[in-house]
Amino acid sequence: MSDVNIPKRKEKCENCTKQCNKKQSDDGADSHQERVEVNGQVHEGSQLLLSACLSCDGCLSEEESLKISQQSLEQVERVLALNKKCDASKHKVLVASVCPQSLPFFAVKFGLDVTEAAHKLCGFLKSLGVQYVFDTTLAAGFSILESQKEFIQRFRRRHHDSHALPMFTSSCPGWIRYSERVLGSLVTPHICTARSPQQIMGCLVKDYFSKQQKLSPGKVYHVLVAPCFDKKLEAVREEFYNGLLEARDVDCVLTSGEIYYLMEQRKVSVEELDSVPLDHVLGEAGDAALVRHEGRGSEGFLEHVFKHAAKELFGLDVHEVTYKTLRNRDFQEVTLERDGETLLQFAAIYGFRNIQTLVHRMRKGRVPYQLVEVLSCPGGCLSGRGQAESDVDGRVDKDLVQQMEEAYSSLPVRLPEVNPTLHTLYQDWLQGQDSPQAGALLHTQYRSQIHTQPPHMQW
Repeated sequence: MSDVNIPKRKEKCENCTKQCNKKQSDDGADSHQERVEVNGQVHEGSQLLLSACLSCDGCLSEEESLKISQQSLEQVERVLALNKKCDASKHKVLVASVCPQSLPFFAVKFGLDVTEAAHKLCGFLKSLGVQYVFDTTLAAGFSILESQKEFIQRFRRRHHDSHALPMFTSSCPGWIRYSERVLGSLVTPHICTARSPQQIMGCLVKDYFSKQQKLSPGKVYHVLVAPCFDKKLEAVREEFYNGLLEARDVDCVLTSGEIYYLMEQRKVSVEELDSVPLDHVLGEAGDAALVRHEGRGSEGFLEHVFKHAAKELFGLDVHEVTYKTLRNRDFQEVTLERDGETLLQFAAIYGFRNIQTLVHRMRKGRVPYQLVEVLSCPGGCLSGRGQAESDVDGRVDKDLVQQMEEAYSSLPVRLPEVNPTLHTLYQDWLQGQDSPQAGALLHTQYRSQIHTQPPHMQW
């Protein structure tokens, strides 16, 4: 295994280096210039990933920096070490949840298919002392279903609510951070309130699963494996901390690259790892086949909502979604037409430059879309910086991403609507799809935070 490059993440855009008193370090700067719009002003800035801009140390408060410093391999190893030393009554029960977009990374690195790679990863995590290993596809199913329902509600009130449409997806923490801290009220009322798969998984583990195991949430230490560093920022948001239980929904986020790095540190070879089936939240026996949702590798919110809306609003069955590429592969749209009339128009917009185009059009009132799937990483979640960067120069490894896309697409698609586990949990855990508990645990709110920025932040 070769060394994994864990980025220092110090790159900053030109606007940040001009306005922020924490100047950009020399390492990681890219000389290619592009026009960047922030708060309505256009700046000439260095090419960057949105996630790099928003997660650099200059944009974090001291409190945030402290919280994120605890999202580390060292923290997980500390918990594991304490379990070995202290009395069993004081042990933490370690639970790991793996994002489906992380599994193709391990499949490529291990030279195995996705299912076998997942079993090897599970074997490694359990060899460390993790008791349960889940994948987060179930939580993503909740997020998709809630997003579908919210879109229908927004569409039906569009004529008397100026903030109803367009609806922006909410699963990307880089995009959410940018919206709250830079764009503010221009965008935040349009963001779907459905929690991301990560945070719904956190609720599943800390609320439902811990009760099933007769454990207090504080006794459960929940680690999430994700392709993206920004998921660490999402895990420490205030609304995802339960003050009464004194517990976070997700205690620590580790990237795929960090887990692979840990395997290297311990000189673990794939061949010597046991193949262990993943666990199930409901505790059922047997190894259910791994599945994926529709789309290009980022849970497919656009496709799921598009098909659902076509049926629910217009009685049309859409079997295959056809994308039309506009500016580039990361700026695509889909359209539903009937008798020459456009009924729905959605867009998938990935990467900082395309997001800037979207914001520019929105300021001018020229966004024709009812829904936009927004992701800060070019190429989507499989290209997350926590797993797709080259060991050599820190850029995205395009060959690796292509192999991950092929591995991900090999998984069978399963619609969340036909997943019996979701229907069981809606009743047993949430007391119904429209219950107050479903609203509280599956949704959150996003608000402008521009006024709360520290003095040195002048976007």
